[in-house]
Amino acid sequence: MERRLTSVIIPAAGQGSRMNAPVNKQYLKIKQKPVLAYTLDAFEQCPLIDEIILVINQDEFEICRREVLKPDRYAKVKLVAGGRTRQESVYNGLMAVAPQTAIVMTHDGARPMIQQAVIEKSIHETSRYGATVVGVPAKNTIKIIDDQGFVESTPDRNYLVEIQTPQTFEYTLLKKAHQQAIEMGIAGTDDAFLVERLGYPVKIVSGDYSNIKITTPEDLIIAEAIIRQLEKKHQ
Repeated sequence: MERRLTSVIIPAAGQGSRMNAPVNKQYLKIKQKPVLAYTLDAFEQCPLIDEIILVINQDEFEICRREVLKPDRYAKVKLVAGGRTRQESVYNGLMAVAPQTAIVMTHDGARPMIQQAVIEKSIHETSRYGATVVGVPAKNTIKIIDDQGFVESTPDRNYLVEIQTPQTFEYTLLKKAHQQAIEMGIAGTDDAFLVERLGYPVKIVSGDYSNIKITTPEDLIIAEAIIRQLEKKHQ
């Protein structure tokens, strides 16, 4: 298969209010290393990734360079200023990728446990289908409720998937989806939603339950336990 230039956009401009921490959650540490550094490592070390567009708050450029980028000297990272929302931040990233980019991934800065195999599979599957998202089967029963809090229905769990990142697309497709969303004033919960609105089919790539998003203080404890388990496996 022909090698195609692949960029990953990592939006990391969110404040993480549920963390109740004095700094952005991306800079909190797991085993003395910032959350964001784990995320960047995964993509820096992947041979299929050509560039990393790291989208952060303009006023956090200094702390990011000091706490994350300088210690590890990432060769692929390009810093871009974020927008008011995640969607705006991703669009800013789309405008900053290399001109020859064919495939673009989006991945949450606060998902540090992403595995190489999932990244590579996402890229290969996107080359085949044009649009993919990583997901895992829903573990819990889901209820659809009305605005009064009463259950309306219970969907079949066999058809429910919990969506994660990365989400991976043909660059021109994701760019078109974002531009149409801007024109129509549409706010999506994720990038796949914007692509789905174009009527384009999105393929699920099997993910890993360990690919958690750091949202609350408890998640840091879980992430550290996962890291220790992975270290033991590779000893």
